[in-house]
Amino acid sequence: MPRDKTLSHIKVNKAIKEEFLEKGFKAASIRSIGARAGMTSAGLYRHYADKEAMFDAMVEPLVEEIKAWTLRHTEGKQRLVEAQAKKSDIFGESFVDMVREVILPRRDEFRLLMTCSAGTKYENFIHEYALENQKQLLEAIRYFREKGYPASDIDEEELHMLLSAYLTACFEPIVHDCDEAMIDRYLSTIQDFFMPGWLKIMGFK
Repeated sequence: MPRDKTLSHIKVNKAIKEEFLEKGFKAASIRSIGARAGMTSAGLYRHYADKEAMFDAMVEPLVEEIKAWTLRHTEGKQRLVEAQAKKSDIFGESFVDMVREVILPRRDEFRLLMTCSAGTKYENFIHEYALENQKQLLEAIRYFREKGYPASDIDEEELHMLLSAYLTACFEPIVHDCDEAMIDRYLSTIQDFFMPGWLKIMGFK
């Protein structure tokens, strides 16, 4: 009777996630992952080429989903401005919504990304993500000024500081593994605190 590779792969992925969450990437071992999955190291290599590939498999889908959401978010705001939409429509969606829609359904993978990725290509994720958003926001500020909005004249370093603070605040409740009720409360507080400032910077207040 042929082996069920799908069930085997699910079992391997569960063992990989548990190992990385418990020990982080650097301290995790192929042998320990194999023991969790009930197979030899050689058996694991039939699923993944190495430890790096295992970690990639855990977090890459989430990273791509975060990037895709961010792109849709940015392009959507530009379309709303072009259509002369109301301010409440233009700024009705924020990174808090991304946390709720994209990150919370994959909270274990996000904790891997944020707290267990030292030694991988993802270890500077929040800094790199802030840099990407910084570029997009600077372009958006210039765009809004061209459209007649009194957007602030803010430099890159200043914007990077604000973005880093905002993103860190949005991500902290998940990093600390709060329950869903507390996460929802904290995200609402973060939204109420930061949004007036973003509206002022973008020239909408």
